[in-house]
Amino acid sequence: MDLIAKIEAVFHRRGHLQYGDERREPVTALEHALQCAQLAEWAHAEHSLVVAALLHDIGQLMDGGPATPLRDDEHELTALPLLRAGGLGPAVVEPIRLHVAAKRYLVSTDPAYGPGLSDASRHSLALQGGPMNAEERLLFMAHPQASASLQLRRWDDLAKRPGMRTPPLGYYLVLIEELLRDTQAPLRVRV
Repeated sequence: MDLIAKIEAVFHRRGHLQYGDERREPVTALEHALQCAQLAEWAHAEHSLVVAALLHDIGQLMDGGPATPLRDDEHELTALPLLRAGGLGPAVVEPIRLHVAAKRYLVSTDPAYGPGLSDASRHSLALQGGPMNAEERLLFMAHPQASASLQLRRWDDLAKRPGMRTPPLGYYLVLIEELLRDTQAPLRVRV
């Protein structure tokens, strides 16, 4: 099964689930992913960052059956082997890997950020290590994809609107297919 088919299967099997327990987010995992990707698109982000926005939480969906609750067990790392093996490069994978660190960074640097988080996001922040210290902030900002991950984090926080209309999953699967085709195309050298 190729990467596109695997992504589609994961969303079809578990995309109907909601994040959290008693601190539920008001949207399903698929609605959240589609909203996040749409926000990235509306911001005229590179296609790689739109794809990262769509797939940033797919690690939470990969394990378990159709009714198994979603858990926040380092989900930002879970899907990385699949995505890398499927041909997605650092411009997609690194913002996904860093989106939890971006939340920790923003909480530690922006006094207005933390109070704006949803209850579920504040709860997961505690599980994810809480606000960054000064050394962690320096290391985070030194990463080449820090800026992209901060953008992704902002869209992640906004992508929780019940009933928001978005393109369907298939629209973004085509975008992933185009991105893979562009990154895997052999370079031609003129002589």
